[in-house]
Amino acid sequence: MSAALRIVFMGTPAFAVRILDELHRSHHQVVGVVTVADKPAGRGQLMHQSAVKTYALAHQLPLLQPDKLRDDTFLAALQQWQADVFVVVAFRMLPDVVWKLPRLGTFNLHASLLPAYRGAAPINWALINGDSESGVTTFMINEEIDAGSILKQAKIELTPNMTAGELHDSLQEIGASLTLQTCDALASGKIEPQAQNALTGKRALAPKLYKENTKIDWSQTAHEIHNLVRGLDPYPAAWCQLWSEQKQGYVQFKIFSTEISALEAERTDGPQAVKAGILFPCGQQTTLLVKEIQMEGKKRMDARSFVAGNNLLLFRY
Repeated sequence: MSAALRIVFMGTPAFAVRILDELHRSHHQVVGVVTVADKPAGRGQLMHQSAVKTYALAHQLPLLQPDKLRDDTFLAALQQWQADVFVVVAFRMLPDVVWKLPRLGTFNLHASLLPAYRGAAPINWALINGDSESGVTTFMINEEIDAGSILKQAKIELTPNMTAGELHDSLQEIGASLTLQTCDALASGKIEPQAQNALTGKRALAPKLYKENTKIDWSQTAHEIHNLVRGLDPYPAAWCQLWSEQKQGYVQFKIFSTEISALEAERTDGPQAVKAGILFPCGQQTTLLVKEIQMEGKKRMDARSFVAGNNLLLFRY
């Protein structure tokens, strides 16, 4: 067993909690946790705390929630924890006055096989682009975003129907193990960081998900749309607009749970009901079967239930 490290953990969402828990249960010592400040959220604008804060409080771990990462009071508190290493998972970009503090430096766990998918949404874009594999990477933080030297990587095979939610959960598990392995290797001094290569093309970046890049274009092939849908399931979800003859206006839908169909669509200007769900004609004479759908203002429901209460002939592209 390697020597025990004093670790400061920095993270925010539920994805980071699994990694924090792995470190907390190990022989290493989590001496402090840093997460975002509480923020108002939801219709009632009630104060919301991060998943990492919830875990830290439940396990009585020292906690800091700085508004500014260059604040002198925050930096002094970090130094008092006398950490050997900072571990970062889904947190903010750190200034050099922070990541240079610990004697072993600061490393980040990223949910991709770097240098592929540098950016905010690596899990989603690996599926949207139809990759056959994904994984996690630990790397040393430097001045560039997601570009520091690689410490360790672990791969996972992607199946044709895997969703972003499923991949998220799988990467949590292998990410927890890889982070602990990285800490052990740093503690023993048996690790050689490897510089990243440059990467171009669609796999180079994983930009944030917006309204524009999550919208379905029905002129694309069923295969391309299927990848978009599963890459955005369950959140933020692929969406489209259909013209409603009844409302004389466009209605927004979120699309989930799809498969490429061998059935031929009887119409080319909109969806049709079939026994297995809702058939959407796509580009290059391909068709997509939708099994779950959500109309704006309504709950997510299976396609059969939606068809039972709606006349699809009244909707078109």
